[in-house]
Amino acid sequence: MRLGERMSTDIVMVSEREDFSLVGPLHLTAVDWTDAHHRRSVTASLVQGVYILERDRQQKRHGSQALAPPWWEFFHFQLLRLLVDDVDSSIFGAIYEYKPLSIHQNHSVDHSPRYVIAFRGTLNKPGSFSRDLELDIHIIRNGLHETSRFEIAMQAVRNMVATVGDSNVWLAGHSLGSAMAMLAGKTMAKTSNFLEAFLFNPPFFSAPIERIKDMRVKHGIRIAGSVITAGLAFAMNAKKNRQSPSEDPFFALSAWIPHLFVNPADHICSEYVGYFEHRKKMEDMGAGGIERLATQHSIGGVLMSAFGRDSEPLHLIPSAILTINITPSRDYKEAHGIHQWWRPDLELQTKLYKYI
Repeated sequence: MRLGERMSTDIVMVSEREDFSLVGPLHLTAVDWTDAHHRRSVTASLVQGVYILERDRQQKRHGSQALAPPWWEFFHFQLLRLLVDDVDSSIFGAIYEYKPLSIHQNHSVDHSPRYVIAFRGTLNKPGSFSRDLELDIHIIRNGLHETSRFEIAMQAVRNMVATVGDSNVWLAGHSLGSAMAMLAGKTMAKTSNFLEAFLFNPPFFSAPIERIKDMRVKHGIRIAGSVITAGLAFAMNAKKNRQSPSEDPFFALSAWIPHLFVNPADHICSEYVGYFEHRKKMEDMGAGGIERLATQHSIGGVLMSAFGRDSEPLHLIPSAILTINITPSRDYKEAHGIHQWWRPDLELQTKLYKYI
């Protein structure tokens, strides 16, 4: 194959992965907003729409050539506003408004969102990869809250909630975008604004304990980690005044219950499985007090606080509805991809975890 033919084939393959008519959830001809599969599939599609909006920009696809619109129009959403990064001018988010046609309205429309604010993840393309990678590093350093992209996102969320109320705004994101949505949701929850949130493959950067096959070894490592983390946190907070549970910031967040979607074959998000399961096991062992303190802190965050550094570990959340995709994945790319979440044949396990 000649170089020109190879490049042409690559472009076609990329377009096929972005083309809603080829890979989108076409089976959802009518959305039942009370159905968990429908809600998951639509919100994942809206996130995919943000990815394709940025790809359309990079590829200069306009008008009839643009591939993004079907990802929201199929579900009767309209694009209300783009969220654009101030550093590289890439599109990282979008605000959608739900505009159902009267013929599609049914008893479940009351459970639908009025607006969805969606954020894409990292794009491995020259037009945005450098900036995305920079933000990924900020997540690892617990510093996403200090970035200008998050400030743009947060201002958009605050404005929408102030205008239409928190019950009418949903958040959605994938990977880096999931971290943005999670941090925005946590920030709003601190002011008693609890937004429905759908977080796909949210980052949880830690030692890959979940990959250990021996359950006793894995559980032992987690217990040791909890004891060390709780001890450091207790030592750091020893000089502070005691707080009642109602004054505990972590307790205040517990009423916010986002939907987390993780794949155990994706090392970026798989630690959420152990994070919540271990907390339940510690409670069953009678060590719930230690774990409740440990689950509020990370060792890195405690050490940063000791040196006067502001830290906001994203993965520390009190409550969640955790959905695990146990369908076998061919490779890491599939396990981390957004496409998996609208497939109708998934084998899923879902469980509610509440802090109190």
